[in-house]
Amino acid sequence: MTNGASFAREGEDLALLTGSTAGDMLRGAVGTDAVLRSWQVHSVHHRPGAGVTVGYTVTVDRQSAAGTWQRQEEYLCASTARLAHASSPHLTHLRSGDTRVAIWTYPEDPELPGLPTACSPARMAQLLGHPVSIELMSYRPTRRAVVRVTDIDGSASYGKVLRPPQAQSLAKRHMMLERAGVAAPSLLLNVPSGIVLVAGAEGEPLANAISRGMGSRAAQILGALSAVLDSLPTDALTLTKRPAWAERATHYAHAAATALPEQARRCRAIALEVSHLLAASDPGPLVPVHGDFYEANIYVDVASSAVTGLIDIDSLGPGHRVDDWACLLGHMSVLPHLAPRSYPHVASDLPTWRNLCERMVDPVSLCARTAGVVLSLVAGAKRVDGTAWKHDAEGRLATAEAWLTRARIWASGRIPVQ
Repeated sequence: MTNGASFAREGEDLALLTGSTAGDMLRGAVGTDAVLRSWQVHSVHHRPGAGVTVGYTVTVDRQSAAGTWQRQEEYLCASTARLAHASSPHLTHLRSGDTRVAIWTYPEDPELPGLPTACSPARMAQLLGHPVSIELMSYRPTRRAVVRVTDIDGSASYGKVLRPPQAQSLAKRHMMLERAGVAAPSLLLNVPSGIVLVAGAEGEPLANAISRGMGSRAAQILGALSAVLDSLPTDALTLTKRPAWAERATHYAHAAATALPEQARRCRAIALEVSHLLAASDPGPLVPVHGDFYEANIYVDVASSAVTGLIDIDSLGPGHRVDDWACLLGHMSVLPHLAPRSYPHVASDLPTWRNLCERMVDPVSLCARTAGVVLSLVAGAKRVDGTAWKHDAEGRLATAEAWLTRARIWASGRIPVQ
């Protein structure tokens, strides 16, 4: 199947899994000893070229062994993705036309064997040797989950649940940073089933500082960010190189166009120009990179303008420094669309960081790659809870275009308005 046909099929799959007929599939999945009373789409996960997964909150009446009926809330997932463990006993397989759908009840994710343990206070207490409480922080079906593990004294650690090979890779990265003395949470536990438990990061998320406004500290904080990137160990160059966000612009254009079909032409045009400018600009040398370097994954002590922690280091490895900066600027530039009241100072702080970054790396490459990062964030604006989201998504699309305009100005030999 060609990419175009595959992408069109995924649009149909998305409509299938989020439309009214999804209820029929869910009724077939809850079993003969249960009655589906209600269901609602909770989350949509679309990975271009790799399928669609939808999470549902459902109300079910189940019959017990004693013959009594009990009403309970459950979380079900339905996926068209190709699963490595499609024969899992926890799966129900259904077909709608030519589309095969696998359905499971959380936490029995077929690709995340560690999830039932990570979500169970009793099982985690047994692993750690003391009582704990568990809070699910995030869940991306078949890909990953994050839980907060709180001890009786109130201290917290964080468990990331991944496919076992990815979990081992993440544990390796944490140990690598710890040996190099890089500010990152220490590894506490590495469970073969795919649970990596790490300590909490010191300081506060950089997002908080951006929300309050950095003012005169903006340049100093960026200097600290540059220093922590410079401190990444050269051993990271031996790790697997992963594509940067901008290098997958075509995929993200498809996801954006699926969310905003009326803007499909703009999405494709952005991806095309990003790819053109990437080929025509200098990304700089291959160096160790974080790979997902933005405000939620960076912890700081604002008083000292110091970086106190890097989290979500799954993408640590060889890459180009320009992509870490593009990730930072791209995410920062969509914050006013995401939550304008929470980020009133971005308009004044972002130009400071942008101008400094343009001096450190090729500005054409930086602006084009930042546009690619922003494009990757367009589909994420879509909401399924009834909250208005199109203004946010279209704002992100316009922001990607603005970054491309700046890249074109630099490419023409002119200097953009600062």
